[in-house]
Amino acid sequence: QGRLLESGGGSVQPGGSLRLSCEHSGNNFRFNAMAWYRQAPGKQRELVARIIRGDTAYADFVKGRFTISRDSAKNTVYLQMDNLKPEDTAIYYCNQYLSNWSGLRYWGPGTQVTVSS
Repeated sequence: QGRLLESGGGSVQPGGSLRLSCEHSGNNFRFNAMAWYRQAPGKQRELVARIIRGDTAYADFVKGRFTISRDSAKNTVYLQMDNLKPEDTAIYYCNQYLSNWSGLRYWGPGTQVTVSS
């Protein structure tokens, strides 16, 4: 099936930046579209950004602040997060991008991002 391992999270002040990384293995993640998702305390998981080959798309609440990219040679997907806001506080996950992504059964451990003054 494959494996996902997110890293790069941490605690930052509002306006700060973080760069998340997601190492993936397995054919499901090597060739398919990939995405970043997040889940804040007490809320449902939501789609943040996705990348299909070179084409990217973002949720409105991160547009202009976050950038998703991919290094296929390293089997790694990145999320550059700038101008972070307290409402960005969540656990961030990467996974395949599917139109029905809520049905994905396998998730990595995620990486915690906390934005607070």
